[in-house]
Amino acid sequence: MIYSILVQAQTPGGSGLTTQLLFMGALIAVFYFFMIRPQQKKAKDQKKFTEEIKKGDYIVTIGGLHGRIAEIEDDAFIIEVERGGRLKYSKSAVSMESTKAAAGKKPAA
Repeated sequence: MIYSILVQAQTPGGSGLTTQLLFMGALIAVFYFFMIRPQQKKAKDQKKFTEEIKKGDYIVTIGGLHGRIAEIEDDAFIIEVERGGRLKYSKSAVSMESTKAAAGKKPAA
């Protein structure tokens, strides 16, 4: 009885397995091109951006702190803020999007 139900559920020609494999392959390709690849590109761009920052550049951190780079250490920046205040932040705390957005609205130095 169970065998007869399984036989009835199969598609004619036996192409069900091929269709399923093709669908799974297409699904994996969609995930790669629309989710994984853009994230890898964004991470690569962020890393390149932080490596290219130099002394005197105006930046914005992910927490919203605005300032200029006073010193660069191996994995951190010393950021000079208003009235000569100096704060130490990790390089990973710099926001590429916020810094580029604020680049046109920089305060006069």
